[in-house]
Amino acid sequence: MCRNVKPRIVRHGFTMIELMIVVAIIAIAAAIVVPMTSSAGSMQLRAAVTMVAADLEYAKSMSISRGHRYAAVFTKTTESYQIEDLSEPVGDPNRIIDHPVRKGFKYIVNFATDSRLSQVDVVDANFDATDTVSFDYLGSPLNGSDTNLNSGVITLRAGGITRTVSVEPVTGYIAISN
Repeated sequence: MCRNVKPRIVRHGFTMIELMIVVAIIAIAAAIVVPMTSSAGSMQLRAAVTMVAADLEYAKSMSISRGHRYAAVFTKTTESYQIEDLSEPVGDPNRIIDHPVRKGFKYIVNFATDSRLSQVDVVDANFDATDTVSFDYLGSPLNGSDTNLNSGVITLRAGGITRTVSVEPVTGYIAISN
């Protein structure tokens, strides 16, 4: 009793359809990942600009609520800034105020050492040719020479994109622009 047995076909490899599905999945994954990585700098810049504006508002509100001057002092070379209580003498460790959220830390923001903002560069901080803006008890801005502010702009850059934070004279209104 001999039966007619057909030989089994052994497949080696993949069909064209299977290969096309894998390539399509890889293409979709790449299309999602590439924009996310390329926009990291712009997202860091947006966060940094918002943080600078909020910190300037904080210094202004502290000046109004406490009745004496608080300042934001920018240092382009270290890409940082700090909030200072100008009623304290220069050199006093209490001149740089304590951070209201990060307990035990001084209010110093350094873009170069903060991994969340490491792509952000402080291009310029110009308050009438000084690097300091302070606010009086009414919230009016003063430059680093303790005179009324005429023009105040902080320029930040990341990933080829530049944004500015401006402080308006007299009112101290803080605005973010492209």
